[in-house]
Parts: sequence; structure tokens; C-alpha cells
Amino acid sequence: MLKVENISKEYPSPRGTLQILSEISFSLSRGEAASIMGPSGSGKSTLLYILGALEPASSGVVTLDGQNPFQLTTPQLAGFRNRHIGFVFQDHCLLPQCSVIENVVTPTLVSENSANAGERARELIKQVGLQDRMEHRPAELSGGEKQRVALARALIMKPQLILCDEPTGNLDQASADAVASLLVELQQQQETILIVVTHNLELAGRFPRQYQLRAQRLYEA
Repeated sequence: MLKVENISKEYPSPRGTLQILSEISFSLSRGEAASIMGPSGSGKSTLLYILGALEPASSGVVTLDGQNPFQLTTPQLAGFRNRHIGFVFQDHCLLPQCSVIENVVTPTLVSENSANAGERARELIKQVGLQDRMEHRPAELSGGEKQRVALARALIMKPQLILCDEPTGNLDQASADAVASLLVELQQQQETILIVVTHNLELAGRFPRQYQLRAQRLYEA
């Protein structure tokens, strides 16, 4: 279970404290999926980075299966993210010099549990419909294909939590629809917890739990 308790985030500024998030609480169980919408600058990405243990909250606690990642040492925290959290960003963040299959297996290279990584990578690449592109590099792929590679990479470690920041934001409508459908399908198959930050009403509407972030607070629609 992902449990978020009274998360707040603020930054110092020349004009005083800048409050980004205020007392946000919610929880999601294994297999649940949610979307988060809100205006630009409302703190959606900041919230996602806190949930993904990339940035600490100013106050409050986030736990994943009872573990508070920010109680870990820096090396332990990196290992926690690698094992338990998968990320899909608007910019696919693929390594340009690596092939599709090399990009997908990248998270396993720093893991102690990398047995059968190549086999699992090939299976995921097939699931995202890129079995004929395994040896292609990112420059040879379309935008939608790159996001499918990023999705396969996010799933390679069988994470408990998948976080997506505008995963269809840079795609045309047809590619966005294909990636969105694939995202929902794979999340249901893997029974992960999924959170998607998006401006796309159609994408947000695909998920049973829908939230709005406004005026620093999170509201369930």
C-alpha cells in the first residue's frame, strides 16, 4: 500500500516562504490506479517526485508497504527506488547510444536480482509491441515507440509503484491513445499501484481514482 499522510512542501524565496503543497493525504492499495490533474505550476510534478522518493517533503510522511524511504541512507534510498518504483516521464529519458533492449534492462544493471533480466526485457518489449525494434536505437523510433520503451523499462524490476509525469504530453493523438491503453492494460496485468499526472482529460478519465490539485491541496473528484 502507498500511504501519504499530511504531506506539505515549501521553498524559501526572496519574498518569504513559498508554499507548494499543503497537508495532502491519500492512500492506494496494490492494483489501484489514479490520475492527478491541476493547472500548470500547481505542484503536480513536485508531488510525484515526493511520492517517488526523489525529493523530501517539508513535513508529513510517505510510506510504501510500511517503509518510509527517507529513513534510509543515500545508497539504500537509491536501491529502494530501483526495486520498488518505476518512472515514466514526458521526455522518455532513453539512453541514445543504447538499443531498445539495452535501455529496458538498464535498471537491472545495479540490482542484485538481475537473473533472467534479458528474458523479462524481451517479454516486456513484446508486450508493448516492439519485438521488431529490439536492436533499434531511440533515434530510429517514433515518439510513441520511445514512450513504450520507457514503459517497458519502468516495469522491468516488477515495481510496486509506477509514477507517470505527462506520459502522453509530447505525443500526437493516435500515439497518445495507444500509449494510454497500453499503460492501463499493463498496470492491470502487473497489479501495480499507478499514479499518472496529466493535463489530458481523456487519459485522466481512464482511471477509477481521479484527483485535482489546486490551491496547494488535493481533492478527489
